[in-house]
Amino acid sequence: MNFGNAAESPELEIGCYRLHFSPASAVPQERWTGSAWRGIFGWALKRLVCTVRDVECPACLLYHTCIYSYLFETPPPPGAEKMRKYTAAPHPFVLLPAASSSGDDYVLNVTLFGRANQMLAYVVQAFARGARYGIHPLRRPFELQGVEQQLVPGRGPWRSIMDAAGKLQPEVAQMPVCPAPPQRVRLVLITPLRLRIDERYIGPQDFRFADLFSNLLRRCSLLMYFHGSRPLETDFAGLVEQSRRVQIERADLRWEEWARYSSRQRQRMLMGGLLGSFELPGAQLRQLWPYLWLGQFLHAGKGATMGLGRYALLPARSAESLPSQAGTTVGG
Repeated sequence: MNFGNAAESPELEIGCYRLHFSPASAVPQERWTGSAWRGIFGWALKRLVCTVRDVECPACLLYHTCIYSYLFETPPPPGAEKMRKYTAAPHPFVLLPAASSSGDDYVLNVTLFGRANQMLAYVVQAFARGARYGIHPLRRPFELQGVEQQLVPGRGPWRSIMDAAGKLQPEVAQMPVCPAPPQRVRLVLITPLRLRIDERYIGPQDFRFADLFSNLLRRCSLLMYFHGSRPLETDFAGLVEQSRRVQIERADLRWEEWARYSSRQRQRMLMGGLLGSFELPGAQLRQLWPYLWLGQFLHAGKGATMGLGRYALLPARSAESLPSQAGTTVGG
């Protein structure tokens, strides 16, 4: 991305992949099943790479060098200047099952950020193993059939990167190409957006554009710091102040509740969030636009790794053309 001073532009290598599975039986149509895939990914990845089975991860000598810890636990490394008081930094992946999968081809979209792309083989192998165990509540097994990569993130084409012997031959992950903003932008929330401010979740009546943008700016900064090639250097306070002056128009937002079962916490959890759309004047977004565009890949809010907080940016006049399938890739 080139927007004026390159040091002020968000730069993060992104790999967009599609994992194709053949289910052993018909898969029920469920919404937002990313939590189930995230759970089986962590379970299978740990069994794939862990060499110390009788020690809790934080107490393990390999905690800060282990592939499982980096991808799924993501503890801030020793000496980190950010999130030193937190046990986990943002994870370097987003999972998004395709709602349009057919009966014999179930598609899981996997987006990896920065250094995580170097661990693609481990990611694919973990999903292959976990899928054989079963994903849905009835533990239906899935068999990995192929892996594709989008050569330019957000812009086709897609190319198969797994040969007949199961060997991966991926392309180097790239930074997305950001177009100029249109005169008017319609932002469409495709999966629930969960923004928590002052210990409460933002509802349709309380939502402001600055709530979304400040969350995106922080997420982008942390992903670049922990997983990218260099940290983000920009006027954070100035950008947030600009976002407060952006007024949303023609808003059509609603709160939709969704529940999932957490195996780790052994309880049912409510994961509702905002859905719908609103419009923004493109002229007010010039300096904010690169972050807003990149956010389509990063997702926003709570539950981003399991596919929540996904949105798409469209010219306002063509918003009706947005596909309804949650698995559609940005710009694809």
